Amino acid sequence: MIKFVLMVNRQGQTRLSRYYERVEVTRRAALEADVVRCCLSRKKEECSFVDHRDVRLVYRQYAALYIVVGVTDTENELSIYELIHNFVEVLDKYFSRVIMFNLERVHVILDEMIQNGHVVETNKSRVLAPLHALTKMADAS
Repeated sequence: MIKFVLMVNRQGQTRLSRYYERVEVTRRAALEADVVRCCLSRKKEECSFVDHRDVRLVYRQYAALYIVVGVTDTENELSIYELIHNFVEVLDKYFSRVIMFNLERVHVILDEMIQNGHVVETNKSRVLAPLHALTKMADAS
């Protein structure tokens, strides 16, 4: 099961976070700082899977952005690694430039792909269909 998804920059600032397991708000900042420190301190030659406390971290770096997914130890790390890449491909397909000004749309994409901590959709066209419908409705009004 997926516990959380984080998008962070090289400075360690969280740009997006989505939790699929209850984590108290007061604990989130400390958890995110811990996770970011763990992933950013690793060398490029090192594996992108790391056990950290009670969670296994799977992460990928894209330019100045890290995408970190925390999963249970029963989850397949390679499938999560590919899910991250698929997520980035969907973002690239939808956004021509800046993602950070459209975080609500990034959340919609993530929610189409992952629900309740489980991957439900990976087909890019199906993931983007609700956003295209929203865009059509916005253009019509």
